[in-house]
Amino acid sequence: MNAQNSPGTPQNNVIPEGFKIINIGLTPDDWNLLKLDEFIEQIKDSVDPSTTNIQKYVGLKHMDSGNCQIRRWGNPSDVRSTKYAFQPSNVLYGKLRPYLDKVVYAEFDGICSTDIIVLKAKNNANNIFISYLLHHPLVLNHAIATTTGVNHPRTSWKKLSKLKILLPPLPEQRNIAQVLSTIQTAREKTKSVIQATKELKKSMMKHLFTYGPIPPSKAGSVPLKETEIGMVPEGGDVVRLGDVIKGTQYGISMRGNPEGDYPILRMNNLIDGRIETLDLQYVDLDDDAFEKFRVNPGDILFNRTNSFELVGKTSLFNIRDVFVFASYLVRAVPDITKLSPEYINYYLNWDSTQNRLKFLATRGVSQSNINATKLRNFIVSVPSLPTQQKIVSILTSIDEKLRSEENKKKALDEMFKTMLNNLMTGKIRVNDLEVDT
Repeated sequence: MNAQNSPGTPQNNVIPEGFKIINIGLTPDDWNLLKLDEFIEQIKDSVDPSTTNIQKYVGLKHMDSGNCQIRRWGNPSDVRSTKYAFQPSNVLYGKLRPYLDKVVYAEFDGICSTDIIVLKAKNNANNIFISYLLHHPLVLNHAIATTTGVNHPRTSWKKLSKLKILLPPLPEQRNIAQVLSTIQTAREKTKSVIQATKELKKSMMKHLFTYGPIPPSKAGSVPLKETEIGMVPEGGDVVRLGDVIKGTQYGISMRGNPEGDYPILRMNNLIDGRIETLDLQYVDLDDDAFEKFRVNPGDILFNRTNSFELVGKTSLFNIRDVFVFASYLVRAVPDITKLSPEYINYYLNWDSTQNRLKFLATRGVSQSNINATKLRNFIVSVPSLPTQQKIVSILTSIDEKLRSEENKKKALDEMFKTMLNNLMTGKIRVNDLEVDT
């Protein structure tokens, strides 16, 4: 790709070759500042779902935020009221709650919700380019600013269409679309790998906690025994959690502040079995209180109070830094002569275990609770320490793969946002890019 960077503002009042100054600043001289309706038109072909032969229905729930591709759809027979028809290459724009940033490029014909605006490029624009352009922050912010309604905020094409934005020549539009599509494809592939890895982990947890760390092909030869929590290998123990931990403790009941001596871990810091140090709050404590509530590597933090779906979230603390923990959490300290902290963290995050934990929850109007006593009496399967370590090793390798792919996706997401902004503003030029057509 022969891409070139353009300066943001001219220095010494010298305008670089190939650029011009307009009211918004330095701009490529072959780009035009146009209203959206000067290169995009709205299509309003109404259709009755009960009479159409079209096989696919797209609603807002089928459109992923920030993604230009349609990956799923419904059946027209599932909807009743009048909808809009769209054709291949049309662009679908979600006007309801536009802050969700739902814009897709259609590769098939179908019908869509009337909360979606159907758009088509005019002769001076490219449809795929438009599908990316409408994700740009300038369009997003304008759409949000023009919404009406409190509970169901909507914008409209009438309001959107008057936004002025830079439009490159058609060849460069196609090149921009090609670059962004390449990044988008990489994002989608990485997303698929992440989903497949999560499914692998789920499958392996079921296998390992039922048969132990043996190949799936040999599962039939493992002697099992029936217990109150289901089938487990004959050599393992089924015990109260309280029998294999040193104790439990509630966290400190103090309001967090933006600043303070010690960061305090809360419910939102427990994510997928690990501690995420995002959106931290802080508390000031004397030395005695700090020592009492300090979290140590190997501690298990358990979310005792939350909505029914989230109560029971569990994470292993393995950070070499100073933290305390909040009152809605319970600390469990594994007895490492009997229990691997990593093993019990995986075990408590297993879907089957999470379902059993929720049976312990006391249901409230908006909150559910599992107290420390119930947690200590919770029955768990505990194989020998060497077996625990083998299980941990297998699941850790899957987690490492998962983290690697998640980091890759984050990097691609950031690359997409950066390139979207730079390409749509002419900061990076791809006018000489040669692409396959």
